[in-house]
Amino acid sequence: MGNLQIFDAVAAQKAQELYHQAQEIAEEFAEKAALKKGQLVVIGCSTSEILGKDYGTYSHPDVGEAVYQGLASVFDKRGIYMAAQCCEHLNRALIVEADKAVESEIVNAVPQPKAGGSFATAAWKHMRHPVAQEHIRADAGLDLGGTMIGMHLKPVAVPFRLTHNHLGDAIVLSAYTRPKYIGGERTVYDPVLAKK
Repeated sequence: MGNLQIFDAVAAQKAQELYHQAQEIAEEFAEKAALKKGQLVVIGCSTSEILGKDYGTYSHPDVGEAVYQGLASVFDKRGIYMAAQCCEHLNRALIVEADKAVESEIVNAVPQPKAGGSFATAAWKHMRHPVAQEHIRADAGLDLGGTMIGMHLKPVAVPFRLTHNHLGDAIVLSAYTRPKYIGGERTVYDPVLAKK
């Protein structure tokens, strides 16, 4: 699992479980969303919810690390980019690789476990050249704990269910996006763009 630093034995065991759950979720998600190399996935993650606590009450760096590394182990090998949504203390800004920061200006904020969230903090630590942005339009999204990622998806989001629908105690919600249909009843649509 890389060089994950764990502070105690109980956290270490839980982190290992969450790492593997995150991998399973990412594999299923990538397949069902038909993700392609170069696409961007927004990830919202509440480590408090994963540990069965209320939002914002139990931000846990070890859990953020485990989940980030589990997802990255799948997405990186597929060439899929992640955008880590920060918590409301940073206005739900996103941590992305600098080469994907094209839609809005970069803002100056470095996430911390209690101001941005443990998952975003892990993303900042592990991305090659992380930057923060206020807005993106992602191709798909994973919401780990009901963190409300919809504001960062392209306009037509299509929710779908995963078999692996929990990460720890947190519910997992997922969506891909598709181009808008325009033109009315006489229009012929490209089934490849419709995805499903």
